[in-house]
Amino acid sequence: MRWVCRLGVVSDGQTSIRRAVEQALPGVAHQLCQFHFLREAALPIFEADRHAKKELKKHVRGVRPIERSVDELSDPQAAVMQGYCAAVRSAITDDGQAPLAASGLKLKQRLEKVADSLERVAEKGGPRRRLRACRV
Repeated sequence: MRWVCRLGVVSDGQTSIRRAVEQALPGVAHQLCQFHFLREAALPIFEADRHAKKELKKHVRGVRPIERSVDELSDPQAAVMQGYCAAVRSAITDDGQAPLAASGLKLKQRLEKVADSLERVAEKGGPRRRLRACRV
């Protein structure tokens, strides 16, 4: 004779699975898997982060016209502006894996770094007219 001891069941928590476990294994504990539990618990934070990212992207979508305005120029300032535009475009395309990575916060941090760098250039007497066009 073979004895099997079932201490518990772990699943993604679908209603059909819960009911099947209740019927097939009465009295056996049923728990949500840690990933699904974390995802559900983090959903409000994830939604707020997603909304913040969407709003941040609205503010920097105008980077393409700035790139076009310096595309045909070959001076060092134009190259710097193209680099900043590339940094902004790169920042808005990177996404994290929810719920563990808050891509909206990551985008905000990256854009702040670009803005801080632009401020340092402006303080050193950089091209103010073009820098104002890149404000986030």
